Amino acid sequence: MPVLAVVLGYVAWRARAAGRERWWLPSLATAALMAVVPALIVPLKELVARPGPPVTGPGTGFYPSGHTATAVIAYGGAALVLIPWLRRAGARRALLVGCLALNLGVAFGLVRRGYHWPLDVAASWCLCAVLLLSLRLLLGRNTSVGTGVGRDSRRRT
Repeated sequence: MPVLAVVLGYVAWRARAAGRERWWLPSLATAALMAVVPALIVPLKELVARPGPPVTGPGTGFYPSGHTATAVIAYGGAALVLIPWLRRAGARRALLVGCLALNLGVAFGLVRRGYHWPLDVAASWCLCAVLLLSLRLLLGRNTSVGTGVGRDSRRRT
């Protein structure tokens, strides 16, 4: 969450300084998506009521993994709004590789320590992939997000 907060503040500052019409949209949409995660995960946990691995003891509510969902949306959302501000392909690639590594680390740790079954983690990845794609589509409709220019003024090849 702290990483996401810093990135959202930075992106909003850069967009406002660049004179973007809706400079607040990427940061606000990503923060709203992060707020939606518990509203989706908690009811799913209650609905499925799946028991956890033996280490967790008795109880239900392990499917899907809320920790995984939080990490995927926080790191993935941060990467999604930060990518348009990175000019070099190497920097964008490094950001995506870092985001993937952090999320794989979270997933591995949760499964390795016995807090979740692998399917719990996979379910969160699938759900969050849909959420991040929805965020990308929403941000893509705002023509000034990403390149700083409208679609009509881009060079055509």
